[in-house]
Amino acid sequence: MYILLRWVFNALTVMLVAYVVPGVRVVSFWSALLAALVIGIINALIRPLILLLTLPVNILTLGIFTFVINALMFWLASTIVKGFSVDGFGPAFWGALLFWAVSWLTNALLMEKKS
Repeated sequence: MYILLRWVFNALTVMLVAYVVPGVRVVSFWSALLAALVIGIINALIRPLILLLTLPVNILTLGIFTFVINALMFWLASTIVKGFSVDGFGPAFWGALLFWAVSWLTNALLMEKKS
């Protein structure tokens, strides 16, 4: 039940990002659900490998390059999901940053209620 609730909150977060960040668009709630699922899969499978491969750059930039990786993963999700589009790197950067912040907040609140 907890995983489904997080998935729905992440889909609502994708819709919020589309509302707030110009250049990010979501056609419907179903597209947002699919986008949240794809973002989760990308963050679980591809992002750790990319972080490992870019570790020297990440160390040199004191971790700031992680924001670039997050933006690229967000942008990758938009190429996979029909009905979810990101116009370029700038909207992907701000969209990923807002998605991270809202997801972090909702996950923290859900974990607090879970325990």
